[in-house]
Amino acid sequence: MSARATAPVGTVIVSTWDFGAAANAAAIATLGSGGSLLDAIEAGARVPEADPANHSVGYSGYPDRDGIVTLDAVIMDDAGRVGAVAALQDVMHAVSVARAVMERTPHTFLVGDGATHFALANGFPKRDLLTPEARAAWQDWLKTANYKPEANIENRIGGTGIRGDARNHDTIGIIGRGGDGRFAGACTTSGMAFKMHGRVGDSPQVGSGLFVEAGVGAATATGVGEEVTRIAGTARVVASMRGGLSADAACREAVEHIARLRGDAVKDAQVGFLALDRDGCVGAFALQKGFTYAVTDAAGRTDVRAAPSLRG
Repeated sequence: MSARATAPVGTVIVSTWDFGAAANAAAIATLGSGGSLLDAIEAGARVPEADPANHSVGYSGYPDRDGIVTLDAVIMDDAGRVGAVAALQDVMHAVSVARAVMERTPHTFLVGDGATHFALANGFPKRDLLTPEARAAWQDWLKTANYKPEANIENRIGGTGIRGDARNHDTIGIIGRGGDGRFAGACTTSGMAFKMHGRVGDSPQVGSGLFVEAGVGAATATGVGEEVTRIAGTARVVASMRGGLSADAACREAVEHIARLRGDAVKDAQVGFLALDRDGCVGAFALQKGFTYAVTDAAGRTDVRAAPSLRG
């Protein structure tokens, strides 16, 4: 059955980066086959997690400096249900493990060995996430071991020898409004390439990488997670929408606050916010040019857009 013909009227799915188009399509298809909005968001997030050409989410993600692939993810709905995992190893679909944390435990967040043990005990298949291509990139990086996050480095060949491509950007955040006006979202990542072992960014943290609120909307973030975390970025965006700002203006306010707070420390950094308000209006803003996002409507039509930016 065609997703283009069956998604509920009023549905909007949005996600970070151009590779979000495929994630959105999976979400719309899930809704079209009778799945819930949370089912749809999970299905969408699983697409880049399983893509071996995407080196920043899930399988084939670039490892940390010790050569270990660790995954972070969160999933949330507007009823306040949330599940998250961080530093998960050997399991491809971190977003599904996060949902299991939400539905099968009294907790909201499991990390490290605890997250991995939980996943395996709950039937998630064990898999080596370090692909030959990701291993080769890590071994090349070891020649200099120079760790310096750069804005939109995923779009070009950087000094580490990492091959950029259109699907290898950063975290994927995916948020949606159902036809009934309810919201849900997810955020999943393998984190910064060659990070310190144990590093966790904004992605799995409610209020930083993702926030959802009934009657208000949802927001997600991408870029240097430490900068998003400093201001509880997505909670700030949603609070601004609650206070009357449009989705665009709320995203811009958060970016401008980071720029004021951090000054020269973020002159070369990228941070982007993506938001969806109660009426299904989409907003986005970034520190630097280059942040793109995908918007898909109830008919399955997708538009990939470039976010406005503070610089460049």
